[in-house]
Amino acid sequence: MDYQKFYNEVVDWINTANQMAMKHGLDSMEFWNWVTYSTGEMGKKYNNHPLVIRQMVMLYEWLDDIYAAKEM
Repeated sequence: MDYQKFYNEVVDWINTANQMAMKHGLDSMEFWNWVTYSTGEMGKKYNNHPLVIRQMVMLYEWLDDIYAAKEM
């Protein structure tokens, strides 16, 4: 696996997640549909490599934590 390529794509994903959050809002179905779909696609792209799965789960949980803190 090309780790440099993967982590460059993670940076791109985070930037896109920020753009999607600004466009749709953290509480929108559009945002969470995109998050769910794109994390799955990243896993598929890298043959569900365990590192990729763990990284994308961590990013999903990170966004979920931000959403939960916003709701308090």
